[in-house]
Amino acid sequence: MASTEGLVPITRAYLAKFYDKYSFAPLSEDVDRLSNELRKCYRSFLTELPNRAGEELLISEMEWTPPHKIDENLWRNREQIEEILFLLEKRNWPMKLKGHATSADTAIATTVERLDAEMHGILTAVQSFQSASTEKIFNMVVTYMPQDFRCSLFKQQRERSERRKQAEVDAVISSGGSIRDKYSLLWKQQMERRRQLAQLGSASGVYKTLVKYLVGVPEVLLDFVRQINDHHGPMEEQRQRYGPPLYQLTSMTISIQIFLKMWWRHFDEVKLSKDDLLSLVEQSIHVYGSEFKRFLVFLGEVFENSPFLIPAEEAGAAELNQSDDFMEAVIPAGKTHEVRLTVDSVNSYIAWDFKLTSGKDVGFCLELISHSGESNGNFCTPIAGIYKLVWDNSYSTFYKKSLRYKVDSIPPVIDTTQLDASNEETILDAN
Repeated sequence: MASTEGLVPITRAYLAKFYDKYSFAPLSEDVDRLSNELRKCYRSFLTELPNRAGEELLISEMEWTPPHKIDENLWRNREQIEEILFLLEKRNWPMKLKGHATSADTAIATTVERLDAEMHGILTAVQSFQSASTEKIFNMVVTYMPQDFRCSLFKQQRERSERRKQAEVDAVISSGGSIRDKYSLLWKQQMERRRQLAQLGSASGVYKTLVKYLVGVPEVLLDFVRQINDHHGPMEEQRQRYGPPLYQLTSMTISIQIFLKMWWRHFDEVKLSKDDLLSLVEQSIHVYGSEFKRFLVFLGEVFENSPFLIPAEEAGAAELNQSDDFMEAVIPAGKTHEVRLTVDSVNSYIAWDFKLTSGKDVGFCLELISHSGESNGNFCTPIAGIYKLVWDNSYSTFYKKSLRYKVDSIPPVIDTTQLDASNEETILDAN
């Protein structure tokens, strides 16, 4: 287990300085040029050719603006790639093209088969990038967890959760769901992971201590997951720096998909040269694939080298070591410091976390005695009533003790089985 002592989550200011070392070369001018040509062509299809069922939806997609999110754009690119691959499958070709009615159709068919292989390569690249990114975050969490049964359980829970999610996706596909249905579910699952991660990271007071104590997730990691995806948090710097070229590529792949779908629908009716149209889609897929892969390699390098936790002094935030939800007290020599908590329900939890900021030890009791200078824990109350936590410095003749502490009473909300299941699901999805 790696130590988190003295570490704090990355800040946006730190990432801004770090990203100065990584500058992404502008996209090829061909991206804009070809995207505009694609849009010009499929708009001419709409105005010059009879409309077919469902083309109203295509019109709305033309006006779609990519979101200001890198991960959502990556999923959107994946979805569009699969839509393009669907159109490139022989069973979805126009009837005339399937039959190789002319030598020109045969040439088109040969090129389409080559483009299909190229698009599969692009799909593999984005899938590999997403998998590597997920594993990096997961491995980072594991690095800072106790290397005991909790870590093994954490891994098992994650595997079980991912199998369940994959089964949900398989069920959508086997029931005849569309590619859009599949990716709507995938994005919903991704947002659920993020929501649970945010809930875990937003834990405050003693609940955070319970997660740290019972599950083994260090508090600094909880702080990290709480702030990492904030709208103005660290990842906003990544979105500002590297989002625009990705958003441009997202728009391009949507244009390729719409163009190909419109061409297939009106294959026998278009007045433009089929050779010119084929050349346009061939160039577009080649440029898109080349630039998208370049972007993924670049972002993968940035992500691989980017830290998640840094020394407080490097972040210019040593004061973050002093958590706001701690109380402070000075215990004079020969005295005690007491905190009373009213507990209204049986099986509530009383939890605590404290550290001496001066002095070596202090007595502590609540059904147990601690003579160390640092402790955290919890206690399940057998009955309702008033409980007293006592920090005892009465045995000291000369030395006062400075104490930072937090305590809380957490009422039972659900039964133990439900609590275990909830904790498992939250932790395994934090990846």
